[in-house]
Amino acid sequence: MWIFLNDRFVTEQNAKISVFDHGFLYGDGVYETIRSYGTRIFMRDHHLARLQRSADAIGLAIPIPQREWPRLLHDAMDRNQLGNEHTDAYLRITVSRGVGDIGLDPALCPTPTVVIMAKPLHPPAAALYQQGVSLIVAHTRRNLPSALSPHIKATNFLNNILAKREAIAARVFDALLLNWEGHITECTVSNIFFTSQGQLCTASVECGLLDGITRAILLQMAEELKIPVHEGRFTPEQLLQADECFLTNTSMEVMPVVSINGQPIGQGIPGPLTRQLHRHFIDNRHRFLEPLD
Repeated sequence: MWIFLNDRFVTEQNAKISVFDHGFLYGDGVYETIRSYGTRIFMRDHHLARLQRSADAIGLAIPIPQREWPRLLHDAMDRNQLGNEHTDAYLRITVSRGVGDIGLDPALCPTPTVVIMAKPLHPPAAALYQQGVSLIVAHTRRNLPSALSPHIKATNFLNNILAKREAIAARVFDALLLNWEGHITECTVSNIFFTSQGQLCTASVECGLLDGITRAILLQMAEELKIPVHEGRFTPEQLLQADECFLTNTSMEVMPVVSINGQPIGQGIPGPLTRQLHRHFIDNRHRFLEPLD
């Protein structure tokens, strides 16, 4: 694997970062995960804009000019023989505070560390879309937004990791986190939607969740299909009474959920509205790919 590190591409064996990097020491950094469909990157500019917003929010100056990112991302795909008609690419950009002495002062780190990794995208198995997946409601609560804004896509992911450990222990696909008020927010790496009496419901960003890029697309597509949408505050009890449920993120697109805490959602199978939205997404995702050269 070829990895971009700071100012050049190096082999995986030579991609080494100091133990004094504050990303390692304190989780002080931001990141984005992006995918391609063939040669074209999905929602490229939106992901890069969110990376910049996250960096701005923590006072981190990204040393790569905005105009350079598309070239670097495609270079990463080309060097690793990805992003082509055979293999979609999974791209991960990480920007840490950089190397500095031990201590919390960001001024200890004069130069941020920048990493771009590209690997083959392995989407979930087709059977999961046909059968649906199961969730649990985690005991771990979502970070309080006033303590750590969910709009910062930070490299410190411990909150989500603790919830993921609960899902692994329960042998389910993922865990749903509640906020400080007991309202639903999101899963460990995805946003959650449910339907009730023909209405599409999802937690408001004010509940303390990341406003996912695919989440925004699904809300737009619901409007195109004239499906009424309600963004608000919802309890786990309301979710358990839903007719359908699904997850969204960049790599999985639209994943049906058929049970939560061992209780079936609706009929316990992927529902018609979920399938309709996923079909509409697949049919229209070309609209959200970067322009052809």
